Amino acid sequence: MQQWKRLAFGVALAALGLTAAAKADDYTSLPRKETLIVENPEGTIKNPGWFNIWVNGGGGVSTGLQQLTMDTLWYIDPEQGLGGASWDNSLAADKPQYNADFTEMTVKLRKGLYWSDGVEFTADDVVYTVKTQMDHPGMVWSAAFSVQVASVEATDPQTVVFKLKKPNSRFHAIFTVRWNGAWIMPKHVFEKVADPLRYDFANPVSLGAYKLKAYDPQGKWYTWEKRDDWQRTSLARFGEPAPKYVTYTDPGPPDKRTIAQLEHNLDIIHDNTPEGMFTLKEKSKTIDTWFPGFPFAHPDPTLPAVIFNTQDPPFDNADVRWALALLIDIKAVDMASYRGAATLSALGVPPTAATMKDYQAPMQDWLKNFEIDTGKSKIKPYDPTVGQQIADILRKQPKFKDQIPTDPQAISGAFGYGWWKPDPKAAGELLEKAGFKKSGGKWLTPDGQPFKIRITVESDTRSVFTRAGTLIAQQWASFGIDAKAMPAEKLWQVALQPGDFQVAIAWSVETWGGDPDLSFFLDSWHSQFVAKKGDNQPPRNWQRWSNPELDKIIESIRGISADDPKGMELGNDYLKLVAREMPTIPLMSYNVFTSMDTTYWTGYPTISDPYTDPVPNWANSRLMMVKLKPAQPK
Repeated sequence: MQQWKRLAFGVALAALGLTAAAKADDYTSLPRKETLIVENPEGTIKNPGWFNIWVNGGGGVSTGLQQLTMDTLWYIDPEQGLGGASWDNSLAADKPQYNADFTEMTVKLRKGLYWSDGVEFTADDVVYTVKTQMDHPGMVWSAAFSVQVASVEATDPQTVVFKLKKPNSRFHAIFTVRWNGAWIMPKHVFEKVADPLRYDFANPVSLGAYKLKAYDPQGKWYTWEKRDDWQRTSLARFGEPAPKYVTYTDPGPPDKRTIAQLEHNLDIIHDNTPEGMFTLKEKSKTIDTWFPGFPFAHPDPTLPAVIFNTQDPPFDNADVRWALALLIDIKAVDMASYRGAATLSALGVPPTAATMKDYQAPMQDWLKNFEIDTGKSKIKPYDPTVGQQIADILRKQPKFKDQIPTDPQAISGAFGYGWWKPDPKAAGELLEKAGFKKSGGKWLTPDGQPFKIRITVESDTRSVFTRAGTLIAQQWASFGIDAKAMPAEKLWQVALQPGDFQVAIAWSVETWGGDPDLSFFLDSWHSQFVAKKGDNQPPRNWQRWSNPELDKIIESIRGISADDPKGMELGNDYLKLVAREMPTIPLMSYNVFTSMDTTYWTGYPTISDPYTDPVPNWANSRLMMVKLKPAQPK
């Protein structure tokens, strides 16, 4: 069998003006035709030998650990799912069963599943997982279990019964994988450990279809090998995984990722810069992307937005927040940040394929008729043609003109429906309504001080967001506001969590993805979770916004099952409320420039076959393994 030998990184790309140095790793001795090579977006792992995913010990998660070896009760795929069902009963044999008042949840488990060391998986593993984490504060899911679980017991080897401290129709979400979930622990391994907080779980026992083969002691790469008994895992329901080996590696910065994929040495790039993606599409004939043409990228089920700290005046005033929204030229922001390759959203929900169908399209008539009162006039701020306008702009560029869709539905799917019209006159009227005055071309706050805004951005960590924040600050400044973008390392830890910011570019909305239930993020927006000024805010309500009407919506959702159609009605009520109040200014999808090389593997997920999210650090990406096919004979 021919062995793959990695080509030296010596090809200079005129478009990048860069070269890459030769490098040899142990995984390069594996048969290339049997090996899938994937970018690990975590980069180089600081504590590479730490596999205890239930404790934050400095090890990696997206190294393949959560994607290939872990398992839990259920999955909700961020896209369509295999067979068109985004919900998947994984270790569980059926959906969760609740009693009438949602104070008890019963789980039936699958039979015939085994850990990679030959021990059968049973209800005892689930019970052990919950009790151990409740008994050990500091484990990842300890607090979540302790707050909610009154008791848990295995009534037989395939049945687990949870009794809850208070009604919760969404308790199952803790065991339901979106990006990750509460992974099940192997009882027979951890019960022999003196302290599960200090145990590294070296040579991890796997419940998935792969097991650890080798990893770099420097944390650069991890290789996993298909289990001989893969049929005894939950993934086997969908077929045999095709790659014998899967390696997750740190390929370096975007230029090196691009070169590696052009040389067919990196099958999946997790994310790239827009420019790197454009280079790949221009120079390679073997690249698959989510959209076959522009904008190429996959819209993540998160919603980048202008986030206001609503505990700080004047951002506690909806008129001020709306004034700032009407000063944004979203087309310019899109072109500056994503080079036009973004999917816009005027609504408080990410513009994924599912939400486009469930929320965005049905809300268009409401948006067109929506009015705001500036104090001097009533205006209809929504422009339903913005997505079309961006497509028209891009079609004038020779590089992309033949790749831009012309079908209106395809344009909406790729670029979004519409957004708010820039309206400086209405913005000024709203500021005046809030007590602001303009003097010498500069806006003054109600107490006569210059109106200063500092937009916190993530520097180079997410360059597309930094570009967006910088341009928005410039647009506000041109209106007479003293606005500047300020970079911050670890924005989430140093700004959002402690509330040490005025305005930030980030996200506080994360949906399941392929499911219309908005509870994944919405429950965390209840006023009971809003921290006092100066205290750390728990995820995900970084804007620290509370509203009695929102509380009623959330409480209504808590009282119905996850598949109750009323949930979507309540979701629409939420969307209308945040459109009126504008606690954040939704911008666009978090488009991830994932690219997949078809030289060695085909069958990747795309918009034409959206069986899962192509972004490979998501645990749902395990579905790729059974859909991929070797492109070359062995």
